Formats: sequence, C-alpha cells, structure tokens
Amino acid sequence: MPMPALSGSDPEAKRAEIRTYYHQTSDLFERLFDLLATDEAFYLRPESLRHPHIFYFGHTAVFFVNKLVLAKLLPERIDSKLESIFAVGVDEMSWDDLNDAHYDWPTVEATRAYRRKVRAAVDTLIQSLPLQLPITWESPFWPILMGIEHERIHLETSSVLIRQTPLHYLDAEQRHHWPIYPESGSAPINALLPVPGGPVNLGKRDDFYGWDNEYGRHEVIIPDFTASRYLVSNGEYLAFVDDRGYETDSWWDEEGLAWRNYRRAMHPVFWIADNNQPHGFRYRALAEEIPLPLDWPVDVNQLEAAAFCRWLSAKSGMPVRLPYEDEWYRLADVAAVPDHDQWPLSASEGLPGANIALAHFASACPVDRFAHGPFHDVVGNVWQWTGTPIYPFDGFKVHPLYDDFTTPTYDGRHNLIKGGSFISTGDEAQLSARYAFRRHFFQHAGFRYVQSDYSEHLPTGVYETDSLVSQYAEFGWGDRYFGIENYPAVCARKCIEAMGDRPRGRALDVGCATGRSTFELATAFETVTGLDFSARFIRVAEQMRGEGRIRYVVPTEGALVDFREVPIPEALAAYADRIGFWQADACNLKPQFTGYDLIFAGNLIDRLYDPAKFLREAVARLNPGGLLVLSSPYTWLEEHTPKGQWLGGYKEDGEPVTTMAGLTACLTPTLRLVSREDVPFVIRETARKFQHSIAELSIWEKTP
Repeated sequence: MPMPALSGSDPEAKRAEIRTYYHQTSDLFERLFDLLATDEAFYLRPESLRHPHIFYFGHTAVFFVNKLVLAKLLPERIDSKLESIFAVGVDEMSWDDLNDAHYDWPTVEATRAYRRKVRAAVDTLIQSLPLQLPITWESPFWPILMGIEHERIHLETSSVLIRQTPLHYLDAEQRHHWPIYPESGSAPINALLPVPGGPVNLGKRDDFYGWDNEYGRHEVIIPDFTASRYLVSNGEYLAFVDDRGYETDSWWDEEGLAWRNYRRAMHPVFWIADNNQPHGFRYRALAEEIPLPLDWPVDVNQLEAAAFCRWLSAKSGMPVRLPYEDEWYRLADVAAVPDHDQWPLSASEGLPGANIALAHFASACPVDRFAHGPFHDVVGNVWQWTGTPIYPFDGFKVHPLYDDFTTPTYDGRHNLIKGGSFISTGDEAQLSARYAFRRHFFQHAGFRYVQSDYSEHLPTGVYETDSLVSQYAEFGWGDRYFGIENYPAVCARKCIEAMGDRPRGRALDVGCATGRSTFELATAFETVTGLDFSARFIRVAEQMRGEGRIRYVVPTEGALVDFREVPIPEALAAYADRIGFWQADACNLKPQFTGYDLIFAGNLIDRLYDPAKFLREAVARLNPGGLLVLSSPYTWLEEHTPKGQWLGGYKEDGEPVTTMAGLTACLTPTLRLVSREDVPFVIRETARKFQHSIAELSIWEKTP
C-alpha cells in the first residue's frame, strides 16, 4: 500500500486509509521479526555499532508513545521503564549508549505484549482524533504518520541486521514470506552513458508526509556528465577484490583506511569466503545463502564504494567518482522515473517498474532487470551511495516533535543514499527521500559511478543557525552582559563549593543545554554526565567536547547577524575526557543513570511535563549524603507543564502556593534543605534586546 497523501476531500475515508496503512505497517514489521527463530536470537548484536534485535523490536512502539505523549495526545505512558530502555539508539553518535551492561532487556513476550498495548492505543487515537484535510505539521495526525514512517525505516534497518544474523538463528518456515530473486547469471558489461545537463529543483511536495530535511528549496544547474548504465555488480566489484583492492592502501582515503584496518575487511560484508565456490564466495541474502550472484548489485559502504572508484579511475584511465545528490536527481529526470505514488497500484494495472517496496522480491536482482530509459535501477534494487554529505535546504525547519531526526547528521560525516532498495517502502520509496548514514555503515546499499569535472558546492554548515540553539550557545559560552557572570558557570561553582569534603565521584547535569555547566563540574568530579532532551543542544555540547570550539550565528537586528566562533576556555579543555553527553527525557531516564554524588538541574523544573516525577526519581538516583541542586526562575507555563503538575505559582483553598513550598513537600523528609539564594542571569535575544531574570538556587542534601 502506498503512503497516504495528506490531502483529500473525505476526512473519514482518509482516516480509514491511514488506519489500514498503520496496521499493514505493524504487521509487516512484526513478520520481519518472526524470522528470528528463538528468543535467544533477539538478544544477538550482529553489528557491533547497533543495538541487539530486541531494542529495535520495542523501539518503534516506544517511539509512538514518546511522540504522542510529547504532542499531548496520549494522556499517560504505557510502561515508563520500557519507554526509557527502548527510547534512543538509531545512529552511533558519540553520545549513544551501546554497552550491553547498561541494559536489563525485557523478555521477548513482554515486548510483544507492550507492542500490542501500543497498537491498541494508536488504533484508538486514529479512530477518535479530529481530522481536517489537508494534514499539516500542526495536525494531531502528523505524529501518527511520523510513527508509521519511522517504523517503515526500521523495517529496512532491521532487515540489514537480520541479514547479518547467522542462519541457524532464523526460522526456516518463515522464509517463504521473504522470497529472493530466483536466478543469476554473468555480470553485464558496464558502460558510461551521457546525461545532458539541466536544472535540479528540490524540495518536498507539501501533499505528502516528509521528514524535515526534505522540505525547503534547493536549485542548481548541473552540467553534462556521464553515468554508468548499471549499478556496480558483484561481478564488476569482484575484479577490484581479486586485484587486491582491500590490501592496497592507495585506493583508500584516511577514513576508509582506518575503517578497513579496524574491521580487517577483505571483501564486502555480505560475501562469505568459500574456496569451494567458483568465484571463492557465497552471498548472504536476507534469510538465505546462495552462490555469489555476479549480476546482482554489490552491497558495500560508502568508503568501499569510493575506494573502488579510485581503483577504476587508475585502471581505466578515466576519472570516475560517486555521483553527487544533485546528479542523481538529474539522472532521474533524464530517465523519466516516476515517483512512487504515480506507479500502478495493483497487479491488474501492472507492477512498478523497479525492484522497490517489496513489489517483486525480498532481495536484490540482476542489475539489468529493470530499465529506466537507457539506464537501469535509477531507483530500487539497492540504495546508491553519493559523494554528498547531508545538508539542510534553504528554509529548513526542525519539527518540534522530532528535533533529532536530521540535525545530528549535519556534521559532514553522514553521506546521502538515494533511490531506495528492494525493501524501501513509504517515504523511503519517494524520489524526495533524503536519508544519510555514516560512511562506514551498511544498508542494502551499492553504487553507480559518474565522470564529470563538476565540483559540488554545498552550504558549509559551519555556523549553527538554529535560533534557539544559537541563543543558548551564547548563553553558555558567549559574552558577559551588564556585568552579570556566566550563569551556568556560576551555578556549577556553587555546586562544587557546596560539596565541601563530600565524595566527588560522579555528577549528573540534567538539562545541560550546550554543556557549559557540565564542563565546569568536570573540573571537580571524576566523571560528569550531561543530559538534555534536545539533540540540537547535545550536538553543540558534543562539538565543544570533541572539537574544542563551536560556531554559531547571533541576531543583531532584523535580518542582520553576527558570526561567532568560541573556543573552549583553556581552563576547561583538560577535563573533556571526564564528560559524556546524552540525549534523554528527564522525566523518564534510563536505569543506568544512578549512583551520583551530585545532581544539578539548571533552569529545568519549570520546563518539565511532570516535575514531581523527576524529583522523585532524582532522589532515588542520588547517593546517601549527596546533593541535589536546583535552579529556576519558576516561570510556570502550561505550554511546558500542565497546570495540575505545577509545583507552585497557584492558589489552593484561596492561599498562595509557592514553588519552594512545593519543592519542600516533594523532597522532605528524604532530603533536607541546605541553602537557597538568588542567581541572576541574562539571555541575549538581539543586540538591543535581553532577558534579565533571577533564578532561585536551592541545595538539598540526601540524608544518610
């Protein structure tokens, strides 16, 4: 079933369409995991940089709950423990947790039961939420579609992990649901064909769901170039392997060489060395092993694809490289490839002319099977690596419900893949899809090559332009205004002073924003963990930790801005290795965040959806004798905290209730109030507009 359009004339028909799409998505996702024959198989980690299968099985359901709670469409959580364990972990960021010792994974049956509960809850919402057409970012149905498309992404990424799982862990009876292409032959001879230049105009159509990076505008004129008729086949790539391509350092750049040496790679990951085979290899499909199909596309990461291009350039005497994203779009235009929603929808109308969306097979197929004009597999079969690191289009905006979908990848280390694979469905099957992975990652991804003198010019992405992130970067790392000291640094200093002769082993900085208070605490503690709900903030903090400087834009007046580059203060630089930054929900932290001598929550409690729950859990995560330090201007707003959850700032029985009274009621007798004082701070909005506030900082000691 294709992805539902956002527009239409009949809301109830659209509701039924979305409901069917949701249940088909969930059925397909669960059928994939039915391939795992035993409960033991769910806890395998076939790829060291990904979580075990059980994480992804639970993650897509938790994603629904977390987004629906954030959107205030689901009144309460279904299982807060599972919703912390299964919350985050898609891309191996330096702040991701990939240590099994940190997790008490639930049973498979408990996870299945949880998925059933979530499915029933989402189904109820689909049937009951108000629906107006067209569906927009502000619609209550947007997070529903977001959850569905997110699960379809994980259908594909989980299939990659299952493809790396030993066959004896897979259920032979379930394999008939995932039939592979039945034939293979000799690899066709590849050739470069002309692609006439022309305009490329990108930006998602607003009548279909999309991810944030797909919207906006990008326009460029691409000159003439040539592109390979076919995707690079296993047979074509075998010549590179046989020519000792993995052993010749000169074909690999610095990043590729480091990966090759670390992985000790000698051939593609889905090839299995076997001297009894005619070409020395077997081939791993999703759930089968077969003789190496020479005419199927090779599956490699971007580093391997780039190494092959250097080798081929040297061997052929013609400089070839991976295509840029814009060149792929130009090729799609020239080949007149229709978008997925324009393909025939039923077998009676004819199946799509590409190996995509499971329309034909649950595997790749020969690279000369599906023609698109003079080229083949412009879309489908396997994804195609590009030479383009993902970047934002002009007008890029972050959706408030999922601010970490794309922004963590704007780091120059994630390259775009285009065209979709045999198992790409929904948004992934759209021409407008923009997915990016680290260059050493494996998907069902291969490549074609191009020849051109054209050099891509991308936005540098050096300066942070997100207005809120830039504001907090300046707040944490920028100038002092009106003689008022740096607020995160002052708060951290007061935390350290209050510790006295108490143990200074581990500290937790909750709501760390861009990380200044975390760094300051690291000068006095052995290890410090910085947490924030916003991946955009964490990205800046991690950049300061990893690169020692950040760059951002600050508004001056109107459309005028200043550009700032701020290095880490010399006094803090030596303590970076004591720090770890994580994205996390303060009201639903993972179990491993415990055993702290200090917990600091700066300007946080009046921004939480359940501050009392945070405080109860913070007390439990604090060591006896440890300190909980809170600072806040007590700016209670219903847009952040439901009024019934406010700790103060309201009247009860005609009498005022202050936040300090609410804190005291929550924290005593387990904690005792040590001290309280006012701490001023200034937030710069423009060159002539500032927020001047006064926070109350209170220090609480956990009684032994």
